[in-house]
Amino acid sequence: MISIVSSSRYKINRKSLKKSIEKLMLEKGIGENNNINIVFVGRIKMKDIVKKYKKENEPLPILTFKYDEQQAEGKFLGEMIICYPQALLLAAERNKLVDEMILKLVDHGLKNLSL
Repeated sequence: MISIVSSSRYKINRKSLKKSIEKLMLEKGIGENNNINIVFVGRIKMKDIVKKYKKENEPLPILTFKYDEQQAEGKFLGEMIICYPQALLLAAERNKLVDEMILKLVDHGLKNLSL
């Protein structure tokens, strides 16, 4: 199960994103019984999280926390925190759609979760 947490100010098509992530997970051999939380935050919140856990002073586009815990409804792999403003900047820099960039960030996060 994929849980997406986001503020209403971020333009995220949850249904489409969820389908794309499920497809990506299947391609990587990550079964449907695995749970992942994806949280979208702003620059200030991401900067605070990065400072606390990575001892750096710049907001990162994505930060992944691997939990790998067994739950009643399946295995909880972890959490991905995505900085929405950073995703926007990356999409503009690389001339991609924001949804494509978010999916690319999630792909990177899935690699970290499945290591």
